[in-house]
Amino acid sequence: MLKSLLLKDYGKEQKYNCAEKIIYGANEVYNLGLGKETMKLAAGFGGGMGIESTCGALTASIMVLSKLFVENTAHESKIREITSEFLNRYRDEMKSIDCSPLKAEYRNEEKGCDDVIMKAAEILDNIVAERMNRNNERLA
Repeated sequence: MLKSLLLKDYGKEQKYNCAEKIIYGANEVYNLGLGKETMKLAAGFGGGMGIESTCGALTASIMVLSKLFVENTAHESKIREITSEFLNRYRDEMKSIDCSPLKAEYRNEEKGCDDVIMKAAEILDNIVAERMNRNNERLA
């Protein structure tokens, strides 16, 4: 879903950063119903919040998971469990969740951070599909 959209160079023309690609793309494929003003909240998370900390593709993915699986508040949901699952899967496959080592390993001038973003989208797609297929999971 999201990965397929991103593979078509989604967001390239708009020059979206990693976080923006995830949030804007997820809004389309998961029908989140977010307005542009809301999605702009993800802009500052690109480049690991501008200091190469936690990757913006990951922080935006957590925003998406929160929108999908939190009805009222974090404490009334399973978002901590879902977030941990997402980040642990990502770390297991990519060896880090931080921008700096991810850029050093995967970024190049031709593709930018596409590999990093695609892996986030793939794991996000899988978790969303798995959770939506469970009888006990509710979308917000």
